[in-house]
Amino acid sequence: MFLSLDILQIFHIFKMTPWIKQLLFTCLLCIGQTQAEFFTSIGQMTDLIYAEKDLVQSLKAYIQEEESKLIKIKSWAEKMESLTTKSTSDPEGYLSHPVNAYKLVKRLNTEWLELENLVLEDATKGFIANLTVQRQFFPNEEDETGAAKALMRLQDTYKLDPETISKGEFPGTKYRSLLTVDDCFGMGKTAYNDGDYYHTVLWMEQALKQHDRGEEATITKATILDYLSYAIFQLGDIHRAMELTRRLISLDPSHERAGSNMQYFEKLLENEQNEKALDDAPNATEPSTYNGIYERPPDYLPEREIYEALCRGEGVKMTPRRQKRLFCRYHNGNQNPHLLIAPFKEEDEWDSPHIVRYYNVLSDEEIEKIKELAKPKLARATVRDPKTGVLTVANYRVSKSSWLEEEDDLVVAKVNQRMEHITGLTVKTAELLQVANYGMGGQYEPHFDFSRRPFDSTLKTEGNRLATFLNYMSDVEAGGATVFPDFGAAIWPKKGTAVFWYNLFRSGEGDYRTRHAACPVLVGCKWVSNKWFHERGNEFLRPCGTTEVD
Repeated sequence: MFLSLDILQIFHIFKMTPWIKQLLFTCLLCIGQTQAEFFTSIGQMTDLIYAEKDLVQSLKAYIQEEESKLIKIKSWAEKMESLTTKSTSDPEGYLSHPVNAYKLVKRLNTEWLELENLVLEDATKGFIANLTVQRQFFPNEEDETGAAKALMRLQDTYKLDPETISKGEFPGTKYRSLLTVDDCFGMGKTAYNDGDYYHTVLWMEQALKQHDRGEEATITKATILDYLSYAIFQLGDIHRAMELTRRLISLDPSHERAGSNMQYFEKLLENEQNEKALDDAPNATEPSTYNGIYERPPDYLPEREIYEALCRGEGVKMTPRRQKRLFCRYHNGNQNPHLLIAPFKEEDEWDSPHIVRYYNVLSDEEIEKIKELAKPKLARATVRDPKTGVLTVANYRVSKSSWLEEEDDLVVAKVNQRMEHITGLTVKTAELLQVANYGMGGQYEPHFDFSRRPFDSTLKTEGNRLATFLNYMSDVEAGGATVFPDFGAAIWPKKGTAVFWYNLFRSGEGDYRTRHAACPVLVGCKWVSNKWFHERGNEFLRPCGTTEVD
């Protein structure tokens, strides 16, 4: 049923719709140009009758178009009202589901823009003005691309197939969210634009599968097949590319690229056959697949498989023999007066290098205060370029961080003092308290905390990063472990606890075994804070050993 429009609404619609104004202006101009001769000829006036009828038909078509738009806008508003009612009731819980996070970014960057273009045609001046102002704070194309890549990162790290992600079947989630055909196509197109044909194939296949099941979509099967066949060709599977191109041609015989692509593929196969006949060479090898999935191409990280396996909880080298060397105890900071009455619970997480976890380091109230202080200062976390020493953002570190000083609030000073008491090290030369929030698929790939760059200015004054004290300020439903690929350890976040390890041997040499990573957050919202203790001021608190590796 169409919504009713009165004449004032139509008038306002006309005011806001350039093509209608142009139509009326053109018709009136024609009438004005012939006005002096219309009264002298009824026959000529009949032309005006037909002109008026055309105007009415155009007007009715416009009204129908506007009413159709209003129905779409109303449907969108109702859907968004239902969605935001659910999401605002528990924002962090809702966004802990990575598909919800991806769709929020996609919605604000793409779908609200489409709605804006729709609404711009009517008289909803206030809404457009508000939306235009708000849009400057919306995610942009880069954000949507980043969100899509985050889902792909989770897909790879935790060995999730596109069907699982599309159905929103993640462990520990309170909310269910699905990816549509268009969402899956968007994922594939993001990978395609990045030259990542491996993920292009996975997501275009998923889009095609859902399209074949009869799901609603604005994207056509022909478009999906166009991208999919080309991506598969780029992976080296010419025969399958041809098979998909034939299907594309059967759907759209007039498709421009499909015909030329088919001829090109046939020519390539013909050349292969000719070369084989001349040189008696074996056929070109097809890319290897497992259960119909192409092999994931290698990348820049040598320990990628070990790192990701540890993130999944696989390959942890906790043997029964090692387990026997790990203990729990009360820790009083070597008879520190502040800890004699209230020592901390200390648990060995690993024997060599020695990594310990402390319990009840931060209270819930302290955590919330630190988060409150950090949020306004959060900015994309940076890394130091190994060649130039300049701080820059990197794809292998996906989080936002801020730095808190003791002057910001008393709680910062209390936490710093507590870490000093626990470790027995001085905070005078330590770095500020860093607070980090890992968002959707947030991670920090394997890295060293200590510097291996002689040009670092802090090395001359404060010395290298002697030790790391890492506070977990949230539980994480799935993923988000701290892993050490060199010796196969995985440490899982527990709210209020902290882990501690030394980055340097007593000699001052870097302990390369401490190369570690923050695994991508699969489900949840991960908050941490950390303190890096430096060498200077700790010479007598942690004196040198007799050998280089003490």
